[in-house]
Amino acid sequence: MRFYTKLYLEPFTVEETIEYTRSVFSSSPDTTATIAAWLHEKTLGHPYFLAFVCKHLSAAENQIQPRQLEAIWPVIFDQLGREKFRSDISQLSAQDRALVREFASLGESEIPAQHLTGKIHRQYLARLLETGLLVRTGRGRYKLYHPLFCEFLVQIK
Repeated sequence: MRFYTKLYLEPFTVEETIEYTRSVFSSSPDTTATIAAWLHEKTLGHPYFLAFVCKHLSAAENQIQPRQLEAIWPVIFDQLGREKFRSDISQLSAQDRALVREFASLGESEIPAQHLTGKIHRQYLARLLETGLLVRTGRGRYKLYHPLFCEFLVQIK
């Protein structure tokens, strides 16, 4: 049996996203910068989501054209939902699922715990924090771990 230490990566900066994009696609510097800016806007530099989207873009075509990115995005987002987000919520209890949906319905911004008082128990918050689907951003303030996850939850209602 092997044991691995989890390595948590911070979100990529715009410059790191450009460097990553350059390593994946063999396009002109201007095209690479445009693709990288689009990728960073969609993923906020999240390493997993960057890799996921780049994998699908590179599999779709040999030469990615910046004007095609928005047209391709719904297919990629749908695939991301099937492969990642559905797996995330499938492991949740009904109460936990209701809570993440409530967070999604309130938007992508931080939500103060006072807003949720009376509607949930602290145990649900603690479990969602453990799973990583909910992030504590400050004392008594929470948000979903990524806007793409929020968007997914809003779309599946």
